[in-house]
Amino acid sequence: MKPPVLIIPGWGDSGPEHWQSLWEKSNPDFQRVAQRDWLHPVCAEWVQVLAAGIRAAGRPVVLAAHSLGCVAIAHCVRDASLPIHAALLVAPPDVEHPDFPPGIEGFAPIPRVRLPFPSIVVASRDDPYSELERARALATAWGSRLVDIGAHGHINADAGFGPWPLGERLLEELRG
Repeated sequence: MKPPVLIIPGWGDSGPEHWQSLWEKSNPDFQRVAQRDWLHPVCAEWVQVLAAGIRAAGRPVVLAAHSLGCVAIAHCVRDASLPIHAALLVAPPDVEHPDFPPGIEGFAPIPRVRLPFPSIVVASRDDPYSELERARALATAWGSRLVDIGAHGHINADAGFGPWPLGERLLEELRG
């Protein structure tokens, strides 16, 4: 039996046409971790909700994260007891950049500790929230495989990513 998947959206949640929402809608083994406040994220709160969602699954999970959700995972894994099988980390933003949008509390600095499970970082060459070299550095620090998908924006619905076959293949690889 494959591990269940927890959908971990970023700032603002993922709308109905986003690949995360489409995956969740089409697969009963996928469940979104819902944050209390999507527009004014507080890292400590997001991490607490994420950890509770992981524990509530009752068995090891695969995390499918987008944007700020990736950084929340990096903070969350300080608790090594969480049953995480693997993680797909798509478009991690550079929350440490001086021009990063305001209103996001406590996500910087980004932890640079090797993740204790297999992971893949997917990055775009023209992501407005992170340069490719920054994503590469995070992937290296986290012990993740980097997948450079070329110039495709923030890898969300606005960038044309509704159905996303490559993402599905990468996720299935991580699920085993």
